[in-house]
Amino acid sequence: MEIALKIVLVIFSLGLIGTVLLQRGKSAGLSGAISGGAEHLFGKQKARGLDLFLQRMTIVLAVGFFVLSLVVAYVVKA
Repeated sequence: MEIALKIVLVIFSLGLIGTVLLQRGKSAGLSGAISGGAEHLFGKQKARGLDLFLQRMTIVLAVGFFVLSLVVAYVVKA
């Protein structure tokens, strides 16, 4: 079971890396980070289509990776 969990953890980590690399950059430089964050906070930029899918997939994979790493750590220790 330990090996299967580690394989699933590697799959989640590769998926997370892939989705992060596929996402488009939101801004350029420090000034873009400040103004881009304000626009995103007040809802001027809404993600559509592929951007929205990649954003949600990143969240799902990140949560899955975190939970799986805790489970693997518990299984290995026990």
